[in-house]
Amino acid sequence: MSTMLSLSASYYSSSRFLCPFSSRNALLFLTRRRHIPFSRTRRHIAVAASERENGVFTSPEVAKSFDFTAEERIYNWWEAQGYFRPSFDRGSDPFVISMPPPNVTGSLHMGHAMFVTLEDIMIRYNRMKGRPTLWLPGTDHAGIATQLVVERMLASEGVKRTEMSRDEFTKRVWQWKEKYGGTITNQIKRLGASCDWSREHFTLDEQLSQAVVEAFVRLHEKGLIYQGSYMVNWSPTLQTAVSDLEVEYSEESGYLYHIKYRVAGRSDFLTVATTRPETLFGDVAIAVNPKDDRYAKFIGMMAIVPQTFGRHVPIIADKHVDKEFGTGVLKISPGHDHNDYLLARKLGLPILNVMNKDGTLNDVAGLYSGLDRFEARKKLWAELEETGLAVKKEPHTLRVPRSQRGGEVIEPLVSKQWFVSMEPLAEKALQAVEKGELTIIPERFEKIYNHWLSNIKDWCISRQLWWGHRIPVWYIAGKDDEEDYIVARNAKEALEKAHKKYGKDVEIYQDPDVLDTWFSSALWPFSTLGWPDLCAEDLKRFYPTTMLETGHDILFFWVARMVMMGIEFTGTVPFSYVYLHGLIRDSQGRKMSKTLGNVIDPLDTVKEFGTDALRFTLALGTAGQDLNLSTERLTSNKAFTNKLWNAGKFVLQNLPNENDTSAWEKILSYKFDSEGTVANLPLPECWVVSKLHLLIESVSASYDKFYFGEVGRETYDFFWADFADWYIEASKERLYNSGAGDNNVALVAQAVLLYTFENILKVLHPFMPFVTEELWQALPSRKHALIVSPWPETKLPRNTSSIKKFENLQALVRAIRNARAEYSVEPAKRISASVVANNEVIEYIAEEREVLALLSRLDIQNLHFTNSSPGNADQSVHLVAGEGLEAYLPLADMVDISAEVDRLSKRLSKMQKEYDGLIAKLNSPQFVEKAPEAVVRGVREKVTEAEDKINLTKKRLEFLNSNVLVSQ
Repeated sequence: MSTMLSLSASYYSSSRFLCPFSSRNALLFLTRRRHIPFSRTRRHIAVAASERENGVFTSPEVAKSFDFTAEERIYNWWEAQGYFRPSFDRGSDPFVISMPPPNVTGSLHMGHAMFVTLEDIMIRYNRMKGRPTLWLPGTDHAGIATQLVVERMLASEGVKRTEMSRDEFTKRVWQWKEKYGGTITNQIKRLGASCDWSREHFTLDEQLSQAVVEAFVRLHEKGLIYQGSYMVNWSPTLQTAVSDLEVEYSEESGYLYHIKYRVAGRSDFLTVATTRPETLFGDVAIAVNPKDDRYAKFIGMMAIVPQTFGRHVPIIADKHVDKEFGTGVLKISPGHDHNDYLLARKLGLPILNVMNKDGTLNDVAGLYSGLDRFEARKKLWAELEETGLAVKKEPHTLRVPRSQRGGEVIEPLVSKQWFVSMEPLAEKALQAVEKGELTIIPERFEKIYNHWLSNIKDWCISRQLWWGHRIPVWYIAGKDDEEDYIVARNAKEALEKAHKKYGKDVEIYQDPDVLDTWFSSALWPFSTLGWPDLCAEDLKRFYPTTMLETGHDILFFWVARMVMMGIEFTGTVPFSYVYLHGLIRDSQGRKMSKTLGNVIDPLDTVKEFGTDALRFTLALGTAGQDLNLSTERLTSNKAFTNKLWNAGKFVLQNLPNENDTSAWEKILSYKFDSEGTVANLPLPECWVVSKLHLLIESVSASYDKFYFGEVGRETYDFFWADFADWYIEASKERLYNSGAGDNNVALVAQAVLLYTFENILKVLHPFMPFVTEELWQALPSRKHALIVSPWPETKLPRNTSSIKKFENLQALVRAIRNARAEYSVEPAKRISASVVANNEVIEYIAEEREVLALLSRLDIQNLHFTNSSPGNADQSVHLVAGEGLEAYLPLADMVDISAEVDRLSKRLSKMQKEYDGLIAKLNSPQFVEKAPEAVVRGVREKVTEAEDKINLTKKRLEFLNSNVLVSQ
């Protein structure tokens, strides 16, 4: 009989306590009782109310399911114990990840959840492997995004940034950062990120800011930073250049405007098709394809630009002009189009800018000066229509560049900016992959990486903002020539240089621009470790880092730049591996967006499904592949969490009482690390331990190769299909039915249950840290917290013969279960069976007769083993479980044959009627000729299916009737 007692396991939050059942255990065992080793027992542990209230961990013996609210308590306990900091106690080869710094303005989204999950899996695995692990966290100052947020906040107060001084504004930004900047950090913690928060950095920290200045100065000294006027992406609202990454292209409905340009000195007109007529004031040429016979005769002539009071531009030939687009005539406006700009530089054409920094037209536009670019477009088209130079306006799908931050249309504009010359840096970054110094996962992204670096353009690093790293360049006050500037590490050094060059009376002022946020991010792997101080302890211990994990969409903009900067400033590739994850999409494969209303909030998901279920779901993806996230997947993995919890409950309820010293000594004496020990185990135990050892070896190899999806799937299958569905069920025979003389059999089962379950928890911990730690702490004799427990050995013994034998037993059980289901045998009813096989198979199957009877619901008194067919074979259901393994189930023992004959006869009659109806349809020419082909095909398929069912039922009836005659 079961002895129903309760357990309440509590845990102090104080760092003095490691785990329950340890020498420092604060639990009070108030009830002691005699151990009944082979009944279903529960340990009775009462805990003082104050201890229960302050506890961190809860046992599955007192909780129906894992409480997600415990996750934050567990996380805080880990952090308080110092488990997130690198430890050199068990190893000296560190595993280091620099966290991709999220924007300080950010709020957690599924992209963050993905990188936190994958990086934390790597960190937790390597921590358990004994390597000193450092996951270095931090946030990015996010120049544009943060300035926008604060400007909006000020606007709500009725204040404009332009009405403030720069110092006043940056002071307000710092105040905002102190108040709200920690939001994203706390949200990342909620996902279980085991980062070393004592080393957290912010890209505008003093030390990181010094690194940024040092990098700028060194690059400039090498001639790799220069100033010049070039085409950039300009944001009229933000009044700054923006990087390619901050420009998003969207397909939008617009128009293609056809405009007539008169050929000078002739009555001919060339019709130009353009999507942006307002830029015609910046036209410097008209281009046609030299092979376009329509316009060949005009090449070398001049054309008159409309609405410019007769300004002439040359008509030129260029092979890149698409004869099929529009009219085949292209206007060249190099001040406002990237392609036109490159063509103008190649051909030596002038560059005309017709736009102010705020998106209004300038004096070059004449009468249109001061108009907003879109207002000018409307007015210009109306006037072209009046003058007869407008041909037509037709609908056209445009690829519109918009600001990622503000959503406005980006303007290609020639502007004076600071640039980094990239080719010399890119060459070394290419060699790093070629030489195998850097491995990109998945490998296919190496081609993309190589292509981008081989075709790299110079990098515009200046931004016209107030929030960020100020460019360390100073100019001489009163001198109009800004080409004469001073680069220095600080204002004092700049002034000293100015005095030395221009005399003691000169004054200097700093360049108002700041550096692109990506410039400081490119230094992240080594600036966060103390560079440029080469004596910094962290830099010596942890650089180069091991892994850079991030989304594949920023391979160019961040990863490649880090590689280039790392090699340039440290002489070493900053990390050995780059692991690229894909995008997270909705269940239909669509990109998540507020417009579609399909955004899944990670924090809401955690509340509903738990952090572990979310992490497990995200980790099952494949490197570089997009992942479709659905509620169904989350629900399934929440059920997995519950299954783990219930398995833990079963294990705990079936272990000896904690004060049964003798039993525990025997259980803990079992070591499964030798061939002899494993081979001598009973078949089910030998099978599950062998399968566990195979799993550990396989998943360890997958962890090392970063095949996290494989780890998750293999562990899920082993736990659910092998341990929970088979071994736990088989162990019940040892635990519940063993007699007083079979103590050892039960103890072996208890030892195997504990050993297997604790190793499952270890293997799953990197994926599902919270529920595994909670369960681990509930197990007895824990020397360490799970987060720092040693990883299992990988070369553990396994008995392949026992695996095959138990698989035969499983096949037999499945065959019997299927027959029971087929004949609708009541679940509780035990039936007779004769197992037929050769003597070798009979020996090991018969040895586990109790397990076979338990799993198949057989009457053990009428379970027979033989090497030939039984005498009642013709009255039995014959099962072939595998080659050389069969079973006979007496039919009369399973069903009421007469009642089953009646039931199947009625069922056959009904099926025959439905079948006849389908045949009648197919015999009707009207149906076959007029019904859609798919419908007719569907009916034919139903006929085939019905024939199979009728034949099967007839055979069943024939078999049953023969048994009725025999019994009569």
